[in-house]
Amino acid sequence: MTILHISAVKSWGGGENHIENLCFELAASNPEVKNVVLCVKDELFHQRLSKTNITTETAPLAINLDVRFVLKIIKLSKKYKADIIHLHDPSAIVLAIIADKFASLPPFVFSKKTSFPIKNKKGTLYKYNYSKIKKYLCVSEETKRITAASIIDKEKLVTIYHGTNISTKNTQTPFLLREKFTVDPSVKIIGIIGNHIRAKHFETLIEVVNEIVNEQKRTDFFFVQIGTFTDRTENLLKMVAALELENHICFLGFTPHASNFIPQFDALLITSQSEGLPLVIYESFYHCKPVISTNVGGISEIITDGVNGLLAPVYDFKKVSEKIFYLFENEELIPKFTAISREKLITNYTSTIMAKKTLELYKSVIYGNEQKKSTRHFN
Repeated sequence: MTILHISAVKSWGGGENHIENLCFELAASNPEVKNVVLCVKDELFHQRLSKTNITTETAPLAINLDVRFVLKIIKLSKKYKADIIHLHDPSAIVLAIIADKFASLPPFVFSKKTSFPIKNKKGTLYKYNYSKIKKYLCVSEETKRITAASIIDKEKLVTIYHGTNISTKNTQTPFLLREKFTVDPSVKIIGIIGNHIRAKHFETLIEVVNEIVNEQKRTDFFFVQIGTFTDRTENLLKMVAALELENHICFLGFTPHASNFIPQFDALLITSQSEGLPLVIYESFYHCKPVISTNVGGISEIITDGVNGLLAPVYDFKKVSEKIFYLFENEELIPKFTAISREKLITNYTSTIMAKKTLELYKSVIYGNEQKKSTRHFN
């Protein structure tokens, strides 16, 4: 079996980590499955893959519908005799559809990794309901629920939770956070990992820091945010400066292997307004670090408030601040939360489990009725 994975994303994030983990796990457990990844030439994902043994092909993507990328899809599908094309982002769908118009491509599966509703526009609905898409791999039940509103054949929707690769964990970092920022041992480091995109809503993060520092007059917390800068970054930095929070929050920008810093956090914080199910939560589960998050997307499917983490309403910076205070005023909860979380991870959310379920789905698409096992309910 040969799978051609297509990513038209130029950054590095959870979605790209998912592709990497999936390829690693399938290579280890089912070496007869060949994975080929087509990504954007010279961008962060390409740079990351170039340091692995994953079969990687690239093409330029100067504009959204770059014909060179389309032609490369056709070429690679023939070259590797792909059995399935696995599409990993909305742009990849469009590029694959155009390629399919010029060459009869194998069936598609699409990973829906966000909980954004699909826009109710004719072109968008056509794209997402394209006949060659045989399965939609939703990252959470909430993502599946939201996606179902726009998909005609709802039998194609499947939930397969992503997972973290527990065999490749590394805690090496180029520096120690406490040393680099001269953080006193009595100060708690709150870590935030994510690229500067709208979904992450780091405006809420800054409001949380402002509430804690300027309103509650607490200086026993230091916030470290790791993730790729975008066109949103300038306004975020201006907001920090206007509130005089420069000594209380640091934006590190893109940092390779960001999850390696998690053991240096006292807690992970998520202030997103929209999520599928962020992989960084699984990473925190592995490293036994408590998670405080806004209750969006599929997060409540793996974190129960007050049982193995803390959840707050979206945009509610005051409630998020209260959750931070509550956690560190009741530190006996931390080992309880993290023990439950790590057990959930090992039992349900490793990349090994994710790869096994994904392979079953691939087989169901290729062999159809020859597969006796139902692939409709994996989770």
